[in-house]
Amino acid sequence: MHVEKPSQTATARAAGALVAWGNAWLSGHVGLDEAVDAVEKSSGPNVMFTTEAESPLRRGLAELRVDGMTSLRLALPIPGDPLGLTGPPELNMAAIDAGRAVIVNLGDRCAGLIPAADLRGSSYSGVRWTVLAARPGEPDVPSLPEADHQLAMALREATAALVTVDDVAQGRPEIAGALAALRDEPASGLAPGYPARAHRVAAQAERLTRVVDLAHGLAGHNLTAEQMRRRAEALRLLDRAVRRAQVAAYNSAFDPVS
Repeated sequence: MHVEKPSQTATARAAGALVAWGNAWLSGHVGLDEAVDAVEKSSGPNVMFTTEAESPLRRGLAELRVDGMTSLRLALPIPGDPLGLTGPPELNMAAIDAGRAVIVNLGDRCAGLIPAADLRGSSYSGVRWTVLAARPGEPDVPSLPEADHQLAMALREATAALVTVDDVAQGRPEIAGALAALRDEPASGLAPGYPARAHRVAAQAERLTRVVDLAHGLAGHNLTAEQMRRRAEALRLLDRAVRRAQVAAYNSAFDPVS
């Protein structure tokens, strides 16, 4: 089973912020400076690297806009599940290795942005985006309503599996607390212009990443083989549903208003 890296990394925050605030800029809800400031507030300085040069994020986005950029979409692939990707293999492999990518729609063509931690010296910490060619086409991802429904179903199954085992209910009460906290209304990582449903789904998915991360950290010595199997399957389904919910929410900026 794939174990997701901790969700709150600089590259994870940067990928979501770049898609959300980039789309808010492209749809006219914020200016370029505000969008870039929001991305860099989440993850530190961002630069784009091509085979020719390295550019600050502000310049890189402006140049992509001149090249015909119309929207950005989030990809959250893992081995065996290239969620949000359409190829070619070079891009898919780089995105799976990074755990995420931002796909830039440029009219009849696409580009892929792959994030990596950018550490220079003892004090500089940011994100570096490598630009690769991407194959045009629509990825196989759920719609926002589909992802919302799948997330709710996976949450019910995971809750039933997680709160009935001693190692979770007693040994790690923070998991029960994290599940209970889902009733709250956390802020989403989305930007202005997104549908209200997208904000709700993104916030719920973000909260559930904490549940997944905590549960993956359990040693499991107090569990029977059957309990371990149930927990592993519940986490696999929940992780899958969370990634699909995040992709659907972040990619819904230009969805028709229903």
